[in-house]
Amino acid sequence: MIRTTLATISALLALALPAAAADDFIAAPALRASVSVTSDVVRVGDLIDNAGSAATIPVYRSPDLGTTGTLTVGQVLSVLRAKQVIGVMTGDIKEVHVTRLARTLAGKDIESAVASALERRFGLGDAANITITFDRAVTEMRLDAAYSGALQPVATRYDARSGRFDVAFEIANDNNPTPTKLRFAGTAIETVEVAVLTRDIDRADVLKSSDIALERRPKAEVTGEPASRERSVGMQLRRAMRAGMPLRAADIVKPDFVVRDQSVTIIFQAPGLYLTTRGKAIESGADGDTVSVLNLHSKRTLTGVVTGRGQVTIQGASQSAPMAPAVDQTSSLRRDETPAPVDTAALLRNLVQAPASPAQIAEAHPPQARVSQAQAK
Repeated sequence: MIRTTLATISALLALALPAAAADDFIAAPALRASVSVTSDVVRVGDLIDNAGSAATIPVYRSPDLGTTGTLTVGQVLSVLRAKQVIGVMTGDIKEVHVTRLARTLAGKDIESAVASALERRFGLGDAANITITFDRAVTEMRLDAAYSGALQPVATRYDARSGRFDVAFEIANDNNPTPTKLRFAGTAIETVEVAVLTRDIDRADVLKSSDIALERRPKAEVTGEPASRERSVGMQLRRAMRAGMPLRAADIVKPDFVVRDQSVTIIFQAPGLYLTTRGKAIESGADGDTVSVLNLHSKRTLTGVVTGRGQVTIQGASQSAPMAPAVDQTSSLRRDETPAPVDTAALLRNLVQAPASPAQIAEAHPPQARVSQAQAK
């Protein structure tokens, strides 16, 4: 009898132990201190862990996209009790922060998307050279975080005469087969980067780095090839220009190192000979230009190359006594003949010989010449 009773009790305990163990593994619902949601409503399952079948019950409207709302623990528990959710463990939590996740589209990103939709279409060039202006200012846009797709243009219109555009985009949604649509309108103008004057510049001024700034201007306003900033520094203008005017390649020239009627130094160079004297420029010229100068001592007109500011160099081989035109001289020279050697003494006389008449001597300035005879190699 006793053995039968003990067996019965043991059997009952064996049946009861699994149920008790199962109860031990049922976790109590616990409140969360920080919550992030992607939809427009906050559900029980967002606020507490181990919500069970009550997880899908909506309790609050979500904050605005990209913002965070704060609730006290008492407010949350009150709403949960109204939804028949009780026994929630709060621990030491005092407030619950609910954040609405969002995708933010910056204004620059939208501009780039519109420019890319117009790139190399309707007579426009590269997207980097298209300036976009929206009818309504677009600083940034916030979308539901589920809209993670790229901006895909689905309709593009553009009027080349007015520069008006109207572009529609679609963005795919991870949770919804229907994409969202965005539409933007405004003006799109192709621009070029040009060097612009920061002050009024005269014809004789040499451009400095501080005189030039880089700006983007409508391509239609810049006729011809625009001048780069690097190419413009150190150059002169063909004409006086006002501040704010864009520079074209045709507007700039090399600076004049020699100006007409300017007093210049004439340098005569020949093998073993170096001579300098004063002269007057008959025409203006930049570095490397060929100009005519007047020797103030001999009153002879010479031709030389501008080699510095106020400096004209004459090579001995190019200046000699008057001779017949090159064509006649060449035609009379047989193939087996060689040109006569350059008469350096004659070249020197031709350069510095004083005028013959007393009147010319009276008009001429005192000679300023320095001759040095070097040993020929």
